Amino acid sequence: MLLNRLLARRFFALLVILPFTCQLVSAQVNQAASYALIGRVVPEISMHFKVEEIAAINGKDVFEIESVNNKIVLRGNNGVAVASALYYYLTQYCHCQVTWNGTNLNLPVKLPLVSAKVRKNTPYQYRYYLNYCTYNYSMSWWDWKRWEKEIDWMALHGIDMPLALTGQEYTWYEVYKNMGFTDDDLKSFFCGPAYFSWFWMGNLDGWGGPLPVSWITSHRDLQQKILQRERALGMKPVLQSFTGHVPAAFSTRFPKSKLKKTNWNNGFGDTYILDTEDPLFNQIGRKFLETQTRLYGTDHLYSADTFNENEPPTDDPAYLSALGSRVYQAMSNADPKAIWVMQGWLFYSDRKFWKTPQIKALLQAVPNDHMIMLDLATEIEPVWKRTQAYYGKPWIWNMLHNFGGNIGMFGRMEGVAEGPALALKDTAAGKLEGIGLTMEGIEQNPVLYELMADNTWRNEPIELDSWLKSYILNRYGSVNEHTVKAWQVLKQTAYNGKDIRDASESIITGRPTFDSVAVWTRTKLNYQRKDLLPAWDEMIEAIPTCTKSDGFQYDLVDVSRQVLANYAGPLQQKWVKAYQDKNITDFDKYSTQYLQLISDMDALLATRKDFLLGRWLADARNCGTTPAEKAIYERNARNLITLWGDEKSPLHEYSCRQWSGLLNDFYKVRWQKFFVEAKSALKNGKPMDAAAFDKSISDWEWAWVNTQKQFPTITNGGSILLAKQFYKKYRATIGNDVN
Repeated sequence: MLLNRLLARRFFALLVILPFTCQLVSAQVNQAASYALIGRVVPEISMHFKVEEIAAINGKDVFEIESVNNKIVLRGNNGVAVASALYYYLTQYCHCQVTWNGTNLNLPVKLPLVSAKVRKNTPYQYRYYLNYCTYNYSMSWWDWKRWEKEIDWMALHGIDMPLALTGQEYTWYEVYKNMGFTDDDLKSFFCGPAYFSWFWMGNLDGWGGPLPVSWITSHRDLQQKILQRERALGMKPVLQSFTGHVPAAFSTRFPKSKLKKTNWNNGFGDTYILDTEDPLFNQIGRKFLETQTRLYGTDHLYSADTFNENEPPTDDPAYLSALGSRVYQAMSNADPKAIWVMQGWLFYSDRKFWKTPQIKALLQAVPNDHMIMLDLATEIEPVWKRTQAYYGKPWIWNMLHNFGGNIGMFGRMEGVAEGPALALKDTAAGKLEGIGLTMEGIEQNPVLYELMADNTWRNEPIELDSWLKSYILNRYGSVNEHTVKAWQVLKQTAYNGKDIRDASESIITGRPTFDSVAVWTRTKLNYQRKDLLPAWDEMIEAIPTCTKSDGFQYDLVDVSRQVLANYAGPLQQKWVKAYQDKNITDFDKYSTQYLQLISDMDALLATRKDFLLGRWLADARNCGTTPAEKAIYERNARNLITLWGDEKSPLHEYSCRQWSGLLNDFYKVRWQKFFVEAKSALKNGKPMDAAAFDKSISDWEWAWVNTQKQFPTITNGGSILLAKQFYKKYRATIGNDVN
């Protein structure tokens, strides 16, 4: 149940007398924050570092590194610059690395001296981080300990402009309660915690709820910790602004209001958007920012995405111009320094609507110095090139890379190595003022994120082959011919970025079918399956010299997983042919092999914490304070990565994960049920009733979503042992079967 009025008033009163005080941070506090970060990242050697402050260059960050009196002096104009100096020292002098999936902090016994002062400045005013979707596909269940680790990662990698949406539901709650809405009015408005990204963007209401009181208050408190730490390090977080999303009860409370009913068309109910022409739009916009500022402070950067994956009611440029102006005015009336930070996703995803007159009308309604455009997927399609660099607006070059939090090996490595610097030198690039990471999910493909972040402190393209050798050294602790060859193969296959938009998925994670593809299961690869096999060969050969490397063990498991996931396609074709030929013996043989492949993948992935379903579900349950809350959160966690919505959801498998526990308990069981039906059809000499199966399996999936069950949260088995075992078992067979 939501907060009652008495409790709400108590919290609001407390916040009034305890104003949010971490907006402005002195140099001394920045220095203290820098020493604290060093202590968290490299506690054993933290005493060997000294932090000093230097001035920014034309408002842009700069750092220096120098050895002075047996100390490594890290200088910067803020905490992010100092942290970047630390990471530069760790990677370039100590050959270490910090990633989500494998960290190498095996430091030399004696810290290397910096023989000549190093000075680096960034050509980018802004280094943006996160996407609305990241907050759910990866961050739904994060506590302060996990956030603290991520903020350190951001600082080490030069991020100074993070999207900061945690605790947003508290702002909405206070604003609407003060307008007279009841708990019942809001119960169907707030969604479950795994769906905030789409609630914030106005795509859905209520799904996965009701939202408990403990969540609303605890995440207000968590957001205040997050913002305090980010600002102490010199970051300028981007908060949200009002875009018109209101509860369904708005029409009852304000019957004369101008509401627009809209639908995301993904199996969810209508949502309601207050027309920008309605005087209440400006009033609520002001209340929203005033309330948010009191709760969380402000750096005057506000995210506002109108009509995200929903078309406006008309393409009339005059209407769109007025709309853009009114959205901005709702911000600037409350904060004259407001800068609208807008995702350019709609210009990519709905180009049939957003043509030149429409884009120009929307953008030119806002002053250039009060808007920043996020070219959200520049490495996929640079929208700036067909909008004259967003018609004079400052804009940011972003790598989107990941959709849905899927874990397939994929990336546009060459484009990421060259793209930002080439755009910097392009006279048509206008006001290119930043780079960023806007992935839908993190904690996968760490090489792409190290590569993209390495653009921060340079204005020339990255020479990829030499960069990869440094990456291998930092990650594995050594370089040998086998790891170099493996990464050359990976660069030319999984990371060549050709033919497909984002990572392919295995047919294993698709809803069972005789076809080679399934809804939301993108099985097309950007390379021939056989061409990836040499990378597996070389990783196996590299084992003797890389055994102790955490990053190597992750990569070994990931390459092995990808090869096995790819092999599911040819193996599927074998049992499909047996079915078509009415050969029950071969059907049994190949369907059994298919199920065993899933079990083997599950066992391999169980050796790495990165691939455990149990951690995702346990983190969700740990957010609850009562059994009922824990059940809500587990259902949210299960739902997002399987059906996404209800049993009729068209989004099923969009956020599929090749995780230990999920493979055996969900995907494998579906295929077992499918094979039972298919074999029965073969025996009876009748075609399998695919429609009836889809209905029954969707009912089973919905039951799975609503089940409570514990899965392992710690690893089981050895990554190297099982990778070698499955290499011996599958390598020759796969080599003969794949093209």
